[in-house]
Amino acid sequence: MVRTTIMADADVLARLRALARARDVSLAEITREALEAKAAEYRPPASCFGVASSGRADVSSVAGVGRAPPR
Repeated sequence: MVRTTIMADADVLARLRALARARDVSLAEITREALEAKAAEYRPPASCFGVASSGRADVSSVAGVGRAPPR
């Protein structure tokens, strides 16, 4: 595990301490559980490549049509 420091509102911290006492676990354990739950919700944004369609099947095969040849 890696040690870190967080800043929290006093009322949130008081509620977390009360929860820890009620469950007979440490505040650190409550914090780890909350961090794990939040991290489990995270889904990286989908790549935008390949999600759109021009509606034409021949776009890549005619991309160079009408262009001047390279010098």
